[in-house]
Amino acid sequence: MVDQELNMSSEAVEISDQAESVRVSDADRQQLLLGGLLVGACFVFLFWNFLRAQFNFAIHQQADWGHTLIIPFITGYFVYLKRETLLKVPFRTNWLGLLPIIVGAGAYFFFWLGPDAFMHHNLQGAAVALTLFGIVLTFFGTRATGHLLFPLAYLAVFGQRISDRLMGLVTNEMQDIAAIGSYYVLILLGFTVEKLGNVLVVVDQAGVENPLNIAEACSGMRMLMAFLALGVFIAYTGLSRLWQQVALVLLAVPTAIFVNILRVVTLAWLSLYDTDFAAGDFHHFIGLVWLVPALFIYLGLVWVLRNLVIEPDAPTAGGTPS
Repeated sequence: MVDQELNMSSEAVEISDQAESVRVSDADRQQLLLGGLLVGACFVFLFWNFLRAQFNFAIHQQADWGHTLIIPFITGYFVYLKRETLLKVPFRTNWLGLLPIIVGAGAYFFFWLGPDAFMHHNLQGAAVALTLFGIVLTFFGTRATGHLLFPLAYLAVFGQRISDRLMGLVTNEMQDIAAIGSYYVLILLGFTVEKLGNVLVVVDQAGVENPLNIAEACSGMRMLMAFLALGVFIAYTGLSRLWQQVALVLLAVPTAIFVNILRVVTLAWLSLYDTDFAAGDFHHFIGLVWLVPALFIYLGLVWVLRNLVIEPDAPTAGGTPS
């Protein structure tokens, strides 16, 4: 009897503690909401120059960086998926988070107002990401921040325009691949074409030569960034096995290259009717049009990866597979 009373007493204490933690959590949510709005307003004010520049890139270069506008919403969705885990973790203030806040804010102003050699959009973006990490660590603690590392990394990598200086590290190779691939596809389709470096010269039936320059904008690098962002999103939310997730992200590279080759071939074909089709706004329009079949191609790869694995049937009540 004494043991039972002690057990009942301990259970009552545990229930009381759980109820108290729930009440505290409810109160904390209101404080977190108000505090979050205040911190968010300060964050936007502090990094307004970077945020405005990034928004302008996305608006004025939609074919290249328009996808960055939806990255914050995808990041929020990642956090939403973690909501049950986060609510089970007690939020504890961690003052160590002040260190990345101070370093990040200081680095941002140095990369913004410092010497011209260091005034770089992506360096500013890295400083903003470091500051955001510090804010999360300060207000939510180490355990909660651990669950938010992936959403924060996704936002930092895909939520900003990659500068031409960094893109140039692989752009030349992408240009060569686009030129060579487009050349052979045009040959297979029966076109008379000559390849001069990264310039394709398509000859029409009248013998008129129509040069098409595979410039940096046609390298497919920007399309690759959009596909990588999409691939990581689908892999994280739609695939359960690590090898499937890694395979899908890696498949973003050949998919972007393949679609970009088809885009160049389309421009080369249209240039036979009007050379203006291969330049200006129509050039960007063709790139946007090809994004639609590209998306279906990528979703087809997701279907293939999912169906490569046959899940065992759930056991019946008798313990044997159905």
